[in-house]
Amino acid sequence: MKVRRVSILGVLSLLFLAGCQQAGVRPDGSSPDMVDNTGRFGQSSRTGAGDVYVKLAVAYMREGHLDVALQKVKQALAVEPTNAEAHNVIALLYERLDEPDLAEKHFNRSLKLDPKNSYVLNAYASYLCKQQRFEEADKTFLKALDNPLYQTPEVALTNAGICASRNNDLEKAESYLRRALTHNGNFPLALIQMAQLSFQIGENLSSRAYLQRFLERSKPTAASLWLGIQNERVLGDRNAVSSYSLMLKNNFPDSREVQLLRELERQ
Repeated sequence: MKVRRVSILGVLSLLFLAGCQQAGVRPDGSSPDMVDNTGRFGQSSRTGAGDVYVKLAVAYMREGHLDVALQKVKQALAVEPTNAEAHNVIALLYERLDEPDLAEKHFNRSLKLDPKNSYVLNAYASYLCKQQRFEEADKTFLKALDNPLYQTPEVALTNAGICASRNNDLEKAESYLRRALTHNGNFPLALIQMAQLSFQIGENLSSRAYLQRFLERSKPTAASLWLGIQNERVLGDRNAVSSYSLMLKNNFPDSREVQLLRELERQ
């Protein structure tokens, strides 16, 4: 039964991972928001009384209809108050709706019902990091990673790396991200984060390599192209700067990164 619960907790990660990849690294160099990147949400064959509503909530969330998603997950909890997955989903929804107290209440309820669920632990740790409760977040990520049955440890490791970076602990961030890539060398979020981190600490050739690996496995984003422009300017490769600039202007003409590029070109 637990394996099935793991898979339903995974679909949401596809939504959040996509959002994070679109955000990539921000123009100001900060990390993207923490996300519940679990990799499998919504694919469970579990058939509890509330699970139909949970799946509907996830579907509406993927479409951005948070109000309807909230209604559906409340229906799930009405018919099955002990559905740990429903508590996790509603916690994520409340987090997105800027209701941190309600989010934490339901994260805690989900973990009380299923205390070793690495997918929920990862989501809760990400929430704690957003609240700048960095020490609690790090301990919670480690709890998620302590489960040998956790099938996507690169996700929690990457989120832990992002959190450490937010806390200005770049050494710990690099350690987590390298561990993530040891588990899955093609994980796009870890690759783009390593590209950004390498740029921050002045390892420009490494930043180039990680960004190239990211672009081989994921569609370019405005932020990733802007990172490439900045990095190649440092390395002195004018052709690469021109190539990234052209891609940025053609693919993301209304982005903030294009505005920054135009300002840079006027200098």
